[in-house]
Amino acid sequence: MKKHKLETYLEVYDSISELPDTIQNLINKAQQARDNAYAPYSRFKVGAALELANGTIVTGNNQENAAFPSGLCAERVAVFYAGANYPGERILHLALTVKSGHKVINTPTPPCGACRQSLAEYEVGQGQPIALYFMGETGKVVKSGSIRDLLPLIFDSSFLEKL
Repeated sequence: MKKHKLETYLEVYDSISELPDTIQNLINKAQQARDNAYAPYSRFKVGAALELANGTIVTGNNQENAAFPSGLCAERVAVFYAGANYPGERILHLALTVKSGHKVINTPTPPCGACRQSLAEYEVGQGQPIALYFMGETGKVVKSGSIRDLLPLIFDSSFLEKL
């Protein structure tokens, strides 16, 4: 038997103000999207904003449905919209922020597993990392330089049999 150690490196910023202006703007867009989320059941609102290589910013927010799990997370709303409307355009950065109707969330909140897998599909497909910035409602911001930092053992098309 052989053991392998996996390490992840993340950058942690004490506040949005420590980030470059372009990333602050992206987080602001994610916060605006978050505030418009449709989350009447969980009251847990999530907003995402991504910047494409052509400079376009695409936003998304979570969309809940009484028939769980028919809703969709903010990250996938944004990335699928970008894929549908800007096919082949690389995603450079993605900002993610959350807000709860039950309590203030100060802890940086990363994407769920399904969103990590969806983002990995785009990152692998474009052959370039997607920088991900995530936070709670307030407080620290965490930067992951690549989806691989959050999902190091990704499942991608290389595992599928070619027809």
